Amino acid sequence: MIVAQLKRATACACVLSGLMLAQAAFALDLAGVKIDETAKVGNQDLKLNGAGIRYKVIFKVYTAALYLTEKKTTVPDVMAANGPRRIELVMLRDVSSEDFSRAFMTGIQNNVDKADKAKIINQLLKFGELFASIPELKKGDVLTTDWIPGVGTQIHFNGKPVSETLPDQVFYNSLLKIWLGDKPADSRLKPLLLGQPA
Repeated sequence: MIVAQLKRATACACVLSGLMLAQAAFALDLAGVKIDETAKVGNQDLKLNGAGIRYKVIFKVYTAALYLTEKKTTVPDVMAANGPRRIELVMLRDVSSEDFSRAFMTGIQNNVDKADKAKIINQLLKFGELFASIPELKKGDVLTTDWIPGVGTQIHFNGKPVSETLPDQVFYNSLLKIWLGDKPADSRLKPLLLGQPA
């Protein structure tokens, strides 16, 4: 009797600890998307810096999550952060690649100065080309953009590489400015990526 009770108690404890571990792996749930607490980039574990939903008017377009080696709460600190970085987008609706590409390029146009754009023009062209291979981004699709020091920017769509490595850190920072620049894609999302209240 006592042995049976001990076995049941042990089983319950195992189930509870398993549930707690599963919950601990996710930092939050945004519109049904589980945002991981950590991400591995370039063999290094990164921490979730912040996450939120990108809205266009009233429509939810995608979730965005920023991962860094350590928490940063200002744009200059994020841009100057050492080590790998990741921005991960999970689509919340279907969007044509043409519309998505146009939104990215508009974000760069609005937030990156002429001198930096001139430095990365070839990388911007290659970045634009990658969307030609993706006719449409569908709800649930995942786009990750990683910066790996000494390697460059690597872009994956649903876990598969969709572009050659783009070497310049100015390019990666230009991408980050789409969400963190002076004229961000969504002013409500910017503070959330910085780990601040909206």
